[in-house]
Amino acid sequence: MANNNFEININPDWIKKHLRKIIFGLILLYAAFSAIYTVGPEEEGVVLQMGKYNRTVQPGLNFILPFGIEEIFKIPVQRQLKQEFGFRTSNPGQRSDYVKDGYRDESTMLTGDLNLTDVEWVVQYRISDSYKYLFKVRNADKTLRDMSEAAMRKVVGDRTVNEVLTVGRQEIATSVEQLLQELCDEYENGIRIDQVVLQDVNPPDPVKPSFNAVNEAQQERETLINQAEADYNRVIPRARGEAQETIELAEAFALNRVNRSKGEADRFNSLFKEYIKAPEVTKQRIYLETMEKVLPKLGNKVIVDEKGNNVLPLLNLDRKGGTEK
Repeated sequence: MANNNFEININPDWIKKHLRKIIFGLILLYAAFSAIYTVGPEEEGVVLQMGKYNRTVQPGLNFILPFGIEEIFKIPVQRQLKQEFGFRTSNPGQRSDYVKDGYRDESTMLTGDLNLTDVEWVVQYRISDSYKYLFKVRNADKTLRDMSEAAMRKVVGDRTVNEVLTVGRQEIATSVEQLLQELCDEYENGIRIDQVVLQDVNPPDPVKPSFNAVNEAQQERETLINQAEADYNRVIPRARGEAQETIELAEAFALNRVNRSKGEADRFNSLFKEYIKAPEVTKQRIYLETMEKVLPKLGNKVIVDEKGNNVLPLLNLDRKGGTEK
């Protein structure tokens, strides 16, 4: 039966003879591995030489001195980073899962009118200066988290609970973003704030039912106020228009009467002047003009001699139209 055991026999004399070469080869192999680094496309490499900053290298294949003489730190300067407050993303994806338990202390804060509110927010930022990020501030990420929480508490503490929960959310986010960037510039931590997003703002769980009831009452009040303003805007302008129309009609009527009265007075004065010059002629002219206006309104007219009494029965003056068919 054949023997399947495989045996390697190493000659101790050979090892002693080539030991230096083996050690030297291992040293070269270790030096090669420790001297070659690849920096990703979204990163910068900060090289320290004997613990002191030496240079910053760009993405790609880079070489440093081996054996710990130089050390490289890869900083994701082109990547947008974020910090979450009041919750954590446990399973990122299209439908991410969030965990809130254990992070309530970050999000529970006091408003300016001494009410508690639960504010969850996200700070999105980038590393703009890798040197400052590593050397100007110890643990820049932890410092940024502390500054973010302090800025949010300061801004929320200057506003009422209604502003925080409703209309003031965007203003709060903008104010926190500006304040946080000012702090980053002051600390020189090499971080640029991209955006502050209020993820969710709610009253604390024990008072949610009461707050919702108050909120519904306020919304109902706003609805009634809007309805009243709509009725006011519909009725009052019409009444004002009608009043203005009445005033303009009255002014037109008054102006017409005044002008007519002035005209009649001027006509009377003119007639009076003519009457002074020729009383008989003026009197006769006025009489004739008056008869010219009056006679057409009298209907049928019969003019007879005052002494012709026998003619009257023949004319049937007691019937309209003078004849009967």
